[in-house]
Amino acid sequence: MGDRPRVQPSVAVAGADARSGVGIVLLGLGVVGSGVARALTEKADSYSRRVGLPLVLRRVLVRDPARKRAFSPDPSLITASPDDALAEDCDIVIEVLGGEHPAYEYIKESLSRGRYVVTANKEVMAKHGLELLALAGKVGTDILFEASVGGGIPIISPLKRDLSANEISSLRAIINGTTNYILTRMSREGMDFETALLEASELGYAEPEPADDIEGRDAAYKLAILASLAFHTRVRPDDVYREGITRLSPRDFRYARELGYAIKLLAVARRDDATIQARVHPCLLSQDEPLARVDGVLNAVQVEGDLTGRVLFQGAGAGSLPTASAVMADVLDAARSIVQGGRPLPWQYTADMPVKPMSELVSRYYIRLEVSDRPGVLAGIAQAFGDNLVSIASVIQKETDEAAQTAELVIMTHEAPEAAVVETISQIERLPQVRQVGNFLRVEA
Repeated sequence: MGDRPRVQPSVAVAGADARSGVGIVLLGLGVVGSGVARALTEKADSYSRRVGLPLVLRRVLVRDPARKRAFSPDPSLITASPDDALAEDCDIVIEVLGGEHPAYEYIKESLSRGRYVVTANKEVMAKHGLELLALAGKVGTDILFEASVGGGIPIISPLKRDLSANEISSLRAIINGTTNYILTRMSREGMDFETALLEASELGYAEPEPADDIEGRDAAYKLAILASLAFHTRVRPDDVYREGITRLSPRDFRYARELGYAIKLLAVARRDDATIQARVHPCLLSQDEPLARVDGVLNAVQVEGDLTGRVLFQGAGAGSLPTASAVMADVLDAARSIVQGGRPLPWQYTADMPVKPMSELVSRYYIRLEVSDRPGVLAGIAQAFGDNLVSIASVIQKETDEAAQTAELVIMTHEAPEAAVVETISQIERLPQVRQVGNFLRVEA
């Protein structure tokens, strides 16, 4: 047998006729974009063999061509002009700019021109995903977005394909590495929130402006995407109830651990007949639960289907290489479709399902109070719970401040409607013997 012909690296044939390779335009050369460019360059031969043609990087759109980057391709490919990049003849557009605008407009224009789009943009997909999927289906192309949720964890493709024979009943997920790192440090080391956030920032786990992470918006975007796919419906970011982690105190972690729980920022979506829940908030999770042991910057998504039961996807949720891995997996899928000439089957939602208001949630609750340390205090508190038909499971007196004559109480409830618990807390706050409601958290069953 003669020597096999060597497939040329994709970057080396940039500018060749489209039939000699799959043309690619990369929008963005930040942390993720640099990882993608590096993979396209260094793994060119491997990708060419897997697809059947070279992957040809034709243009790279950047904001500042002079900026130093972790990896940069041939300078002749780099442009700061969106018109120049989008006018380039190509088959696949990779969008890793982040943010809603102008990424949404670039993606929409690319799809309208009949190109495949691969994106890591959670905000665009959460707000405009169904519109863009419909547009892709109309023109006979596709938009792939595995990297928009969970970094290197494969979850979008399983929901679209591998689990599609199931009726999904619930999703529970830890899908923000920044907050999971902060909560892990608060739990293990007894750090306060501000110290743990500062450490996360110094290590590069938190953005300079971390509000989207610590206030739960990032997780809400991702949950909107996952819930829409899982339940074949339309869940918008504004449909997702959201609380952040800023109210948590080291003592909450200490008390939770004594009660047999961990505290996690959990994203939860559940189907209940013809309605769904969609919520992101810190909660108490039994230490026996696999999700309770997902620590540091790891992410995890637990899916429950009628055929599979519970399955857990876990791994690195962010970073250049894990996210580039998810992006490139989508690029290879799109490239194979182009080479083989197959028309992708667009994902479709079946019906709009209403999202239940948070007031209708039924859960157990953890409530931490600071009260005056004197006889008769519990009577008024118990009266407030009784007035709202919220049953108390236990009351534990924790720390006492003799100088201030105060004590801290931790109350665990039986299952109760959220609306009743909120009204109970409002009534308790008005009691003269209650100095403050330190915190209240839901207990995730």
